[in-house]
This record gives sequence, C-alpha cells and structure tokens, in this order.
Amino acid sequence: MTTATRPPGALALAVGIVALEFAAAVTTFVASTLLPVIARDLDARGDLGLLLAGSTLGLFVALPLAGRVVRRLGGRRTLTVGLAGYLGGLAVTATAAHAWVFALGQFCGGAAGGLLAVFGFSSAIRNFDDALRMRVVAASSAMWIVPALVGPAATLGLEHLVGWRWTLLAPVPIVLAGRLLVVRAARPDGRERGGDRPLGLLVPLGVAALVLGRWWPLQVAGAAVALVGVAAILPRGTPVLRRGTPAALGALLLFGVGYFGADSLITLLLTDGYRTSLARAAVVLGAAPLAWALTSLVVPRLTSRTRYLPPLGLTLTAVGVATMAATLVLSRSFGVALVAWTATGIGVGLAYPGLYIRATTAGATGLTATQLATAAITAETFGSLLGRAAGGAIGSLGAPRGLVVSYGVFAVVLAAAAVAATRSRAPERP
Repeated sequence: MTTATRPPGALALAVGIVALEFAAAVTTFVASTLLPVIARDLDARGDLGLLLAGSTLGLFVALPLAGRVVRRLGGRRTLTVGLAGYLGGLAVTATAAHAWVFALGQFCGGAAGGLLAVFGFSSAIRNFDDALRMRVVAASSAMWIVPALVGPAATLGLEHLVGWRWTLLAPVPIVLAGRLLVVRAARPDGRERGGDRPLGLLVPLGVAALVLGRWWPLQVAGAAVALVGVAAILPRGTPVLRRGTPAALGALLLFGVGYFGADSLITLLLTDGYRTSLARAAVVLGAAPLAWALTSLVVPRLTSRTRYLPPLGLTLTAVGVATMAATLVLSRSFGVALVAWTATGIGVGLAYPGLYIRATTAGATGLTATQLATAAITAETFGSLLGRAAGGAIGSLGAPRGLVVSYGVFAVVLAAAAVAATRSRAPERP
C-alpha cells in the first residue's frame, strides 16, 4: 500500500484532476452530439473515421514520450507546451473547413491532453496514499453524472444559438482551470530517469491502420502492430497475468475491450435489435454511466471489502452484458434490458476504483510513477478502442445476429477480466 505523505498542494491537485475528468465528460458529450452536424457541414459523412481518430492518435503519440518530455521541460514548460497544444488544436478544429484539417486540430489537442494527463496522474501516484487516490477516482467517476443527464440537450441548444464551432469551445474554461491546478500543484520527480519505451510509438501507427483502414487485412495488421507497442509500454508479465500490478493492468485492458465495446453498440442494440424508439434507448444509454458514477461514490467507504470488489464487480458486468444478448434472443423485453444495463454500470462502479488503484501501484514491477500512469492510461484507452473496433466489425454482420455475437464476445472478455482481477492483488509478504 502506498503510504506517501500528502503534500501541501494535494487538495489543489485532487481538485484539478476531478475538474479535468468533468471537462473530459463535457467534451465527450459535446463531440459525440455534434458529430452529425460537423460531418454534414464539412461534407465528411464518408470520412467519419478521420473525424473521430485525430484525438486518439494524438494521445497514443504522446503517451510513450510523456516521461521524457516532463523530465526535460519541467513543470512550467510542460504546462506551456500542453496548453499551447490544446488551445492551438482547438482553434484549428473550430475553424476547419475540411475534414483533414479538423482531424489535425484534434490530433494536436489529443497529444497535449495525453502529455498533461500523464504528468497529472503520475503526480497523484507519487503524492497520494491509496485512500485518497480511491476517493479521487470515485469523485472523477461521479463527474460524468451531470454531463450524461444534460450534456446532449444543452449541446444541441447551444449549437442552435451559436453554431457548432463556438459550441466546441464550451469546455475550455473548465479544462484551463483543471490543468492550471494540476500543473501548479504537481511537481515532476527529478529522480525518475530512463525507462522510455520507444516501441510504444508502434501504437499510433497500428491504431491509424486500425481506425482509418478500409481493408480488413490492413485493420488486422494494424491491431497486431499496436498490440506490440502496448506490450512494450505495459510491465513484463502482463500478457500472462502475473500476480499484482501486471494482472491488474491486464484486467483493465480487458475491461476496456468488453465494457466500452458493448457501450458503443448499445443504441444500435436497442433500436435495431429490441425495436425501441431512440427516446427509450436514450433512457437505457444513460443508465449504466449513472449507475457507475453513483456506485463509485460508495466504494471508498467499503474499505474492508474493497479487496473483493474488482472481481465481483466485473463478474456482475459480464452477467449484465450476457443478459442483454440472451434477452435479445428470448424475449426482447425493454424492462429486462434496462435492468441488465443498469446492473452492468453498478458492476463497473464496484470494480473500477479498486482495480485502478492496483493497476497504478508499483509493487515489484520497478516502474516509476510516470511509467505506471502511462501504462494505466494505455491499457484502458487501447482496450476501449479495440472493443469499439471489434464491436463495429462484428456488429456489421447485421441485426440481430451480429449484435448477439458481439455482446456474447464482450461478456466472455469481461469474464476474463474478472478472472484477471482475482490475481490483481500483490502477493502477501512473508
């Protein structure tokens, strides 16, 4: 267990991290809600992958380089470079007249966000004890409640008033406040030397082929190349789920594949599979993130049981996803779907805080705080991307067969994540 003494700027750092999570939630709902409008305005309906991939590619370029940049530039220069990249990228995005220019702006913003995310989270790993980190993770999850409830409607209202370009700028004040708090409160550890993983740069190359490729062999090859890069960033023993941090990171990656893959298809599952209206589908769509956020707030109080929550929570998540597939075949009951997807969110809320703490605890890995932060962000983000790509490929088989197969696969992956989570606790010292 981490026993670091809380520094004087711990509160500001914690508030900054939570504020950034709120900004990320707002940005996510703004971007997803505006996507059809942007695609129509930029005449890019045939290039949706280009509009969506920019920020992800920028993030994966930044992750393997973040440690070196922070060490060489220090806190203030990292803040300057990060904020300049974020604001410059946003300016390019908001003024873009073509899809590739929009993607370039998103790429710059994603790279800047990845750089500052690693810096902020590595500082939290270094300076917070496990109890405080658990509370910060729980509070960060809760930051998705309000955006999930009012984000889409508020975004559409603002877009109607001022247009999509100005609407994209709405999260800027929150992002700036959060990043200023994080970088002013955090301090890079001058003792961290070396440990950069150049092979990690294979991740953005593979992801580009996976996301932008229109020929399935190229996409498969891209996924394989990206996996090599991810393996270089994650600690040794992760592929074989070695007990402790490697198994926790493996579980985090599998969770990303299973949960976010299922989440990416939930609207299609309900409208095409269950034959519900888009309005009713929206009720189910918001149920899981709301249940996740509310459940996460309870987890820090269950400290005596936290050790059991990650595998139990992931098992509940797997059961919820499997129930969605089974119900589609047996009854197509909207009520059962609502309960099952809500249970899925509850399972994630129970599992995620404890799993994330285990994935960012060095244990016997010898990883620095920066390397741990990079590994955790890489595992979850790449897992999410892989899950969404797999869901799109399998789901293209058509409804309901493709949807049943997709959710069955994701349920199996989540069950594997639950198994990995049973090995995520570090071995007891004699």
